[in-house]
Amino acid sequence: MNPLDPRKPQGANPPDPTLRDLLAPLFRRKVLLGLVFFGTLLAAVLVAVIGSFQYKASMKILVNRQRVDPMVSSESTLQQPLQPPPVTDEEINSEVVLLQSADLLREVVLANGLQDREKTTPSALLLSRGQNDWYVAKAAEHLSKKLDIAVVTKTNIIEVSYKSSDPQIAYGVLKKLADLYMQKHLAVQRPTGSYDFFAKETDKYRHSLADSEQRLANFGKQQGIVAPDIQRTDMAQQVVNSIASLHQAHQAIAADEQRIQADESQLKVAPARSFTAETSNDADLLLQPLVANLLAAQIKRTQLALKYDASYPLVKEVDEEIAQTQAAIAEARKTRYVNQTTDRDPTYELLREDEAKTQADLASQKATAAALEHSIQSMQNQMVDLDGKALEQADLIRETKADESNYLLYLSKREQERTSDALDQKRIGNVAIAVPPIVPVLPAYSPVLILLIGVILAAFVSAAAAFAAEYLDPSLRTPGEVVEILRIPVLASFPRQRA
Repeated sequence: MNPLDPRKPQGANPPDPTLRDLLAPLFRRKVLLGLVFFGTLLAAVLVAVIGSFQYKASMKILVNRQRVDPMVSSESTLQQPLQPPPVTDEEINSEVVLLQSADLLREVVLANGLQDREKTTPSALLLSRGQNDWYVAKAAEHLSKKLDIAVVTKTNIIEVSYKSSDPQIAYGVLKKLADLYMQKHLAVQRPTGSYDFFAKETDKYRHSLADSEQRLANFGKQQGIVAPDIQRTDMAQQVVNSIASLHQAHQAIAADEQRIQADESQLKVAPARSFTAETSNDADLLLQPLVANLLAAQIKRTQLALKYDASYPLVKEVDEEIAQTQAAIAEARKTRYVNQTTDRDPTYELLREDEAKTQADLASQKATAAALEHSIQSMQNQMVDLDGKALEQADLIRETKADESNYLLYLSKREQERTSDALDQKRIGNVAIAVPPIVPVLPAYSPVLILLIGVILAAFVSAAAAFAAEYLDPSLRTPGEVVEILRIPVLASFPRQRA
């Protein structure tokens, strides 16, 4: 009895139901109970029969990080980490979406002839209009619905299963799907044509590097300079030394000019000659001829006195000569002569020699200064020329280094792509078919298990139907219900009997 039944008097406490009371509705509704039980059991039998002709093929795909391809770019590849990062949920979901791509399903349909099964369906007869593409699209749509793709919890494994009444078809669908999926995974992970691109870039930069090296070698031959920057540095040092020498020459010139002026001013006041010796002598040099003359005159008078008289004129003349000579001799003996000796003054000569030497040094220093100025100007012009040549050579060296760097970069990229292509050919990727599909032998569902579940479900459904019918029936079925609900005594009761 429903406790909310309007027929139940308010405030009445019904007695506790017994097992007989609980089972009574089943006996009263035994017809309905039997019909529902056997109907449900029949449906279970049909499901068991149909399920016995369904075969399920499955495979498992492992998503891992065993292969890490470098990014396809013109930049240098960074060093790969020793420990690859873990697989993320987004990557696993991307692989699931890749398995469900329309082009893969279309290829699987065509490979297994699933489009032929669509030709017998009612919708195909009404909508296809005989177009094969329609059958293929419809089969691909049905295949996407029948494919069961799920990620195993807390793993990097994707489980794919497919049911079909033909075990070969179930196996063929998953086998073809696995092959196409591996190809598509490798294709989408790496862009096509990357190796050809890097190979062409490598050849281009190899030729460019050869041209740059040839221009650099020809530059040295044409200019006759191997290292203009080094030569310019050496020449700059020479210019510094020459400028220092030029300053020294200018200082020497100024010093010489000042020295010459000082010498000239001293020469003006210094005497050219000076006394070196002074001697005083008697008139010996004059007496000697006078004495000789006196002696000769005396001899001549003696000879004349032998022949002539003292009054003879010749004798008188000789006497006068002798007297004059004797007078001269007496005068000479009274007179003294002083001899003075002079010579060039040594100070004057030293000043003159110093002036001459200083003038010679001045001329030499001026010539040296002029030569240094010319040399400095020439070296500065050469340095300017070397600057231009050094810049030109540096530009060639920079271009050569850039070409070499690009060549080595693209050579490395080409080898990386070559390795990746070889791995693609060997089907080595970040996904692997951990459990490949096999041809199913046993049906997808056990008929015995289906029948057992059907019996249990039939018993539960039939009992539920009986209790529901009992609950929905408003009639009074027992005298106790009359007394309990109507509160009137029951005088007599007659059991229902079949006619």
